[in-house]
Amino acid sequence: MSLQNPTPDARAMVLGSLAALKAMSVPELKKEWQNLYQAPAPNNSRSFLELRIGYRIQELSFGGPSRATKRALNLLADEVEGKAVRRSQIADPRTPVIGTKLIREWNGAEHTVTVMKDGFDCQGRKFKSLSAVAREITGTRWNGYRFFGLGNTLKDT
Repeated sequence: MSLQNPTPDARAMVLGSLAALKAMSVPELKKEWQNLYQAPAPNNSRSFLELRIGYRIQELSFGGPSRATKRALNLLADEVEGKAVRRSQIADPRTPVIGTKLIREWNGAEHTVTVMKDGFDCQGRKFKSLSAVAREITGTRWNGYRFFGLGNTLKDT
C-alpha cells in the first residue's frame, strides 16, 4: 500500500478511525495517544490530540513523509531557528546558475545583476535576495524573481 494510491479498504479504515476520534473523550484520546506514540500525551487539548492522533493514524497506514521531505523540513526549521550551519543548502530552484548575469532596464537605466554563491551582486553591492535588488532599483517592494523575469512558481516535487 502506498501513500499516493491507497486501496479503497485502507482509505475506508482510516476514515473510520479518524471519524471515531470525534466521539472520543479527552481521556480516551490520551489513551489512544499512548497506544500510537508509546508515550504519555503532552497535554489535554482536545483539538491538539485529535489532529496529532489523526496524523499518526494516516502516517502508520499510508507511510510518513519521504526522506527528502524530512530533510527539507529540517533545513527550513534550522533556517527559521537561525541555525546558519546548513542554510546554504536550501536553494530556490528559480535561482539561475552561479555566474549568470541578469539584465533589466528600469526607467531608462540598464541594471546588471550577477548571481553569486551566497547572494547577488548589483553594481558592486552585495544583496542576499533578488527582491532586495529589485527594491533598491525601484524604491518599492517587488518579487525579485518576477522583476527579473524568472517566474514566480515553484515546481512540486
